[in-house]
Amino acid sequence: MIISTNLREATRSLMTSKQRTLLALIGIVIGIGSVIGMVSIGSIVQHQALKQFKEMGIDIISIRKETAPGDLEGLPLDHILNLKSVPIIREVAPYLLSSTTLQQGKSQTVMSMMGVTGAFFDINKLYIKEGRAISGMDNNRYFCVIGADIGALLRNSGVDPVLGSSLTLGSRNYMIVGVLERVSEGSGIRPYGINKGVIVPLSTARRNFDRPDIDTLLARVREGTPPAVIKQTVRTYFMSTMPGTHITVQTAEEIIATMQSQMRLFTLLLGAIGSISLIVGGIGVMNVMLISVAERRKEIGIRRALGALQSDIQSQFIIESVSLCSIGGIIGIILGVFVSYVFSRANHWDFQVSAVSIILGLAVAFAVGVFFGFYPARSAAKLDPITALRS
Repeated sequence: MIISTNLREATRSLMTSKQRTLLALIGIVIGIGSVIGMVSIGSIVQHQALKQFKEMGIDIISIRKETAPGDLEGLPLDHILNLKSVPIIREVAPYLLSSTTLQQGKSQTVMSMMGVTGAFFDINKLYIKEGRAISGMDNNRYFCVIGADIGALLRNSGVDPVLGSSLTLGSRNYMIVGVLERVSEGSGIRPYGINKGVIVPLSTARRNFDRPDIDTLLARVREGTPPAVIKQTVRTYFMSTMPGTHITVQTAEEIIATMQSQMRLFTLLLGAIGSISLIVGGIGVMNVMLISVAERRKEIGIRRALGALQSDIQSQFIIESVSLCSIGGIIGIILGVFVSYVFSRANHWDFQVSAVSIILGLAVAFAVGVFFGFYPARSAAKLDPITALRS
């Protein structure tokens, strides 16, 4: 009964000063919306980063030769390919990376260029949209497979059909034999720049790239093999075939664990940044409540004279503050979810809403109402009835 009465009084008081209430409400909406939006975006980024591993599987490892200053020697190709003789290794895919410039009329596009074997497509789950992939029959041929973005760029430039057309890269002409479907990039083991890149046979790349030495490869291992066993087995193999060679092995499980830790810190950082605006909004609520107490001193004095306890006065103003913050919190949650939805759609990412962030938003709104409403409510409860009536 008392709570419902206080809720009606809180509603009446807030509606009496609409402009002041609206300004305080905007502060809370922006504060809660910032927190929810930041946390949701962090969660979406984390989900997108881990999505690539789900697509490729966790049985992929990256192997890199550690190079000392002045050491330009790479890993011999025959040693790399012979790695498949190790029982836990199912497939290997050495590759080279470089960059080049595509000239289209007066515009230039900088893009990545990769030299690969046929296994590269299978390990990285690269699917052909048009044409075919690079195979072992293309050794030393000037054939190429282009990424989805390069395919779209060529079509927009009037190149049709794309398959079979010539692409001038550097001083060489390459025939396009395939166009890739779009893949997710930006994290994980899969090399970056595939959508906006060109893939050529590894043998051709070794003849034309500035640095033909191979020091990086991907491999698919047997599922269920512990990371420690994988690392030790690969290092032992290269130490036996190339004494003194130091190898760095990264497993998908390790990268996932590291990524999750970094993403949690990233989400906390975004939440902390959003909390700054929430504090500003809370201060606005406290200011509104202090003004409300000053304007209603006579009302407080009358209630005290009629027998109201200090706790009754205090609860009345705290309920008013919580009501204001709760309304702002609900609107802020809707705003934050909408912002994160727009962000995910603009980046062509999967949209998801964490139930934890919604609960967190409601809890934070309630906590802000109690925290920033406590001092004004306490000040109202401590007013001397006689002094309040004289006001």
